[in-house]
Amino acid sequence: MTTMDLGAGILSEQEHGKQLRRAIVASTVGTAIEWYDFFLYSTVTGLVFARLFFPRSEPLVGTLEAFAVYAVGFLARPVGAAIFGHYGDRIGRKSTLIATLMLMGIATFLVALVPTYDSIGIWGAIILTALRFIQGVGVGGEWGGSVLLSMEWARTSGHRGFIASWPQFGVPCGLFLANLAVLVFSWLSGDQFLTWGWRIPFLLSLLLVAVGLWIRLGIMETPIFSKLVAENKVERAPMLQVVRHQPKEILLCALLRQAEQAPFYIFTAFIFSYGVGTLKVSRDFLLIAVLAASMLSFVSIPLFGHISDLIGRKRMYMIGAATVGAFGFIYFGLLNTGSAALIFIAIVMSLVPHNMMYGPQAALIAESFTGRLRYSGASLGYQLASVIAGGPAPLIAAWLFSRYGTAYAIAFYILACSVLSLIATALMTDYTGRDIEGEYE
Repeated sequence: MTTMDLGAGILSEQEHGKQLRRAIVASTVGTAIEWYDFFLYSTVTGLVFARLFFPRSEPLVGTLEAFAVYAVGFLARPVGAAIFGHYGDRIGRKSTLIATLMLMGIATFLVALVPTYDSIGIWGAIILTALRFIQGVGVGGEWGGSVLLSMEWARTSGHRGFIASWPQFGVPCGLFLANLAVLVFSWLSGDQFLTWGWRIPFLLSLLLVAVGLWIRLGIMETPIFSKLVAENKVERAPMLQVVRHQPKEILLCALLRQAEQAPFYIFTAFIFSYGVGTLKVSRDFLLIAVLAASMLSFVSIPLFGHISDLIGRKRMYMIGAATVGAFGFIYFGLLNTGSAALIFIAIVMSLVPHNMMYGPQAALIAESFTGRLRYSGASLGYQLASVIAGGPAPLIAAWLFSRYGTAYAIAFYILACSVLSLIATALMTDYTGRDIEGEYE
């Protein structure tokens, strides 16, 4: 029987395959739960928080203030990447992922209990900001570990793009669950949605976390990390080492995400304030459209991850970056027709160009770092983009619209992000099909 070295022991080919499947399920389900928490906040921000926590502001100003609090979670993500990247490379992927899941779940649960402005004034917004920061720390440490948990169990280099895309699959799952929860409790609570209905999806987070912990506790550590432990190659200060030895890769990983992350939060967060306030379409209509977009992503993310195994990670990513740059104009053109059918089509199709990048992105970034520094390097590069792309994107979009009075100003912003990503990706090394277990001196 064929066997495989696991550092501390030997696994049969059959057992290795079983552990690979478990790792993919554990990383995907756990990631879906964490992104449910993160996206739930995003969705409710555009629908609720401006009214409940900034009621004395003008509608547009209240929206800007709510999105400013929303952006705090993105500022915290590099902090989470630094903290959990260190421990992920020191004590292992599995233990670190359990900690990030618990941190995220508890913070999300507590959001449901925050009193509004009418109860405690500005302190409600302050508490909300603190919890959003904690959410950001949790999700900042989640991504790198979930990707490595699946990718480092891959048998061959020829399938890394497809395997690493499954934790990315957890993102549309979380988006779907978050929007579904808001939609269901919007229907159930009716006119009471602003009073108590919005809180229930946050309370449900604890149940999802319990499921995620049960799944993650049943998996083994990855073969690559186990081998590093067996060979005594675990770094004492991995974050410092990766900044010292691979600063170029960290910077390029952050920049190549501009065309992926900034438009994503315009398409999934800003659309709620723009749709209700400017297009005058209903909250439920927008929720259903985003649900449909996330369902399409269930197929397109692993598909584009697989295609990247065939044509190369960089090529697939650059096709996606160019596509999203052009799509911004099509997107707002369709929205501004005022036609319900065309608005629905624009929202549903918005994530396809994004997924052309998001499918191969996990492998593209993770392959760029050596095994002993991979959690730290991949997490830091990935999450730094949150500060310059994802977090500010809805805020920038709202400001551009208020400044120029046209959504096409936002389309030009998306185009600029696309150009930056194309340049950064062109400077990356493509490790498609190559060994990634070697160590840098």
